[in-house]
Amino acid sequence: MGLVIAVSGLPAAGKGEFATILAATGIPVRSMGDMVRAEVKARGIPEAPHVFGEVASDLRAEYGDDVLAHRLVSAVDELLANNRIVLIEGLRGTAERDVFEKHWGDSFKVVAIIASKQLRFERVQSRARSEDGDLSDLEQRDERETGWGLDTIIEQAEISFSNEGELEHLQSEVSAWLNTL
Repeated sequence: MGLVIAVSGLPAAGKGEFATILAATGIPVRSMGDMVRAEVKARGIPEAPHVFGEVASDLRAEYGDDVLAHRLVSAVDELLANNRIVLIEGLRGTAERDVFEKHWGDSFKVVAIIASKQLRFERVQSRARSEDGDLSDLEQRDERETGWGLDTIIEQAEISFSNEGELEHLQSEVSAWLNTL
């Protein structure tokens, strides 16, 4: 069996950049955030900063905190048939992590990306995604996602990367780590 890596971190910490680095090496990526964005679109809800969190919370309330993990497992298994490593981008809850750990066992690893609130807010302002908003919106997202256990996941990750500097620094560190796998 191959290796499944899940990257976690607070909003705008650099999960997407981490995913881009791995994807550039040919590692397939499946995004949990994309699953929520697709759900918003399927429901025909106009995009706004609060909508994505509400839909993610609604899904968890209706189907359980592990709903996105259960929806993702088979897609990742299919990718593992032809790939040595698969990345899950955007792990946010302990219930999701538990599903993945139970399913893949020792072939599952968690990586955390760390960045300060100020830097994450600057990134939010520059990237202008529909789920982003002002500082209050970022703080609400932080609170919601830590409520799902994100802080525990970050704390217990097998490896953490600081993303406080230039992108090239993160690329260099992640590339060196990939060479050890």
